[in-house]
Amino acid sequence: MDSKFTDLLKSKMSEASYAKLAALENEKVLDFVGSFAEHCNPASIYVCDDSEKDEQYIRDIALEKGEEFKLSLDGQTIHWDGYGDQARDKANTKYMVYKENLPKMKSLNSVEYEQGYTEIMDIARNNMEGKDAVVKFFCEGPAFSQFTIPCVQFTDSWYVAHSEAILYRPAYEHFKAMKAAEKDDFFRFIHSAGPQDDRGCSMNLDKRRIYMDTQNNIVYSMNAQYAGNSVGLKKHSMRLAINKSGQEGWLCEHMFVMACVNEDADRKTYFAGAYPSACGKTSTAMIPGEEIVGDDIAYFRNVDSEFRAVNVEQGIFGIIKDVNAEDDPVIFENLYKPQEVIFSNVLRGPDNKPYWLGQGLEAPKEGDNHSGPWTEGKKDAKGNTIGVAHGNARYTMRLDYLENFDKEGFEARDGVKVDGVLYGGRDSDTTVPVEESPSWEDGILLKAATLESETTSATLGAEGVRTPSPMANMDFVSYPLGEYTENNIKFIEGLKEVPKIFSTNYFLLTPEGKFCTSKLAKKVWLHWAEGRVHGEYDALDTPTGKIPLYEDLKVLFKKYLDTDYVLEDYTYQFTFRCTKWVNKLERSKAYYKKMDADCPQFIFDKWDEAIAKISEARDKCGDEIKPGQYAVCCGKGGAGCGCC
Repeated sequence: MDSKFTDLLKSKMSEASYAKLAALENEKVLDFVGSFAEHCNPASIYVCDDSEKDEQYIRDIALEKGEEFKLSLDGQTIHWDGYGDQARDKANTKYMVYKENLPKMKSLNSVEYEQGYTEIMDIARNNMEGKDAVVKFFCEGPAFSQFTIPCVQFTDSWYVAHSEAILYRPAYEHFKAMKAAEKDDFFRFIHSAGPQDDRGCSMNLDKRRIYMDTQNNIVYSMNAQYAGNSVGLKKHSMRLAINKSGQEGWLCEHMFVMACVNEDADRKTYFAGAYPSACGKTSTAMIPGEEIVGDDIAYFRNVDSEFRAVNVEQGIFGIIKDVNAEDDPVIFENLYKPQEVIFSNVLRGPDNKPYWLGQGLEAPKEGDNHSGPWTEGKKDAKGNTIGVAHGNARYTMRLDYLENFDKEGFEARDGVKVDGVLYGGRDSDTTVPVEESPSWEDGILLKAATLESETTSATLGAEGVRTPSPMANMDFVSYPLGEYTENNIKFIEGLKEVPKIFSTNYFLLTPEGKFCTSKLAKKVWLHWAEGRVHGEYDALDTPTGKIPLYEDLKVLFKKYLDTDYVLEDYTYQFTFRCTKWVNKLERSKAYYKKMDADCPQFIFDKWDEAIAKISEARDKCGDEIKPGQYAVCCGKGGAGCGCC
């Protein structure tokens, strides 16, 4: 297939690379690669298929170009992003929005389309000059599936290409098999690290831009290396998919997918879960004894009237800080095996081994890290001490390395059937450890939309500040929040069975300021939720849902943790705190009004109804309602616990 870029592409590609591109018989792919070959002007372009030969070529070139360096264990490499390129650049990550759509996007970080396009194309012009680029094809979700979103990445960073080869399913063969009507429907990503220093780090950080065009499903990323800014298929693609799903009636969510394994009943029950950063998402997905399908992004579809989910990715791009043998044994073990892992922004010690914060091992006093050559006590230009590793340092590895990997669930082209959805925030004094929502709509509006993450003494700024994080997804929601929330509510229409929604809170504090339970207690809350899905436990009513009976939790704590769970602790942990809940809902109302001027009124009406219900309960039962007391004081019936 010829195009106006044929001669140019042939001049920048080997005969084999051009043949791979032409074999797709996809005019839109040819125009995408050709237009940016002309505009960004790389010296050469290598086109990958799905072969192991091409996977290895990417690994080799990343090392050859000094974007990665070998570590002591075979397969392990280290990459540095540079001192000023360590996290997502929120200020320069913007939606390019047509002028007529700008009013409804004003609460999101947006730029008028023509203005943004002119700026990003000016930056991109000749940004690959003298560099070797690579084109790779991937799938979001399983290939050859109704969940599949095909993607093409054009980048001059071999570290980015290597990262994506670990994180995403290959899709060259999927592109070849696309029917004529499908050939225009894929995501495009153009990335350039720009000029790089001798450690492979982007230099022109003042011109770092990540501009997303959700109207045409293309993302432009320039002068960035940190994967959150450069790996297009992760959060950039997620933003495109959220917008696409909102138009098409499915969901893209910032969620893990896992199987709760009940050996006594010989069954696996699939849960999805959303947690803001540092609120227990990964540790929940990796609970010992359970199985993981995916840890970060999920697509949900109605498949034959069932709520089904796939993991978008095939790997993990995880924060490595505090990954240690005690708290994350499965991950920790895999970081010490001779297998393919990319470490980023950690210390490479004199022994050529990686060291990070919270590793549980004594780190060397010198080595190399994101700041360059490092010795203990080194300070940056502002006089701040530079630690062993960056707090946002990462590891990139395949999910199928993990012993608890659910291979069958991961490979299911129609996804796994989801029976429960978990939403958890960080909350020291309001929500109980686990509570079931009385309905799907209540779950979305009272559990998901009200999620907050509370700052701690380890966080910069004031302690105890609640940051709203509806659905744990606010950094990636790419159309108005009210409409997005309403689409979550409507998704279950037409389903034969609707998953139960549960809230969890691992961070409730005792009056003395200590966590009420150990980190392992999340296994108990999960298995109570699993039992509720299958109708095996009774529950007590609260103004916002249903909580466990003490007798059931006592058995579960003994069974899974070999711990004696006492009634006094249960009563404190599952007390409903009325004023705290009213304040939480008022904060949610204020946030939604700020974020979406056209938010559907029924959302606020639902919250006002909940506030009225809680206020009535407070008048009858007192501000702190003990387990079982609500049913007695408010005449709700149901099981009692003798607390009243």
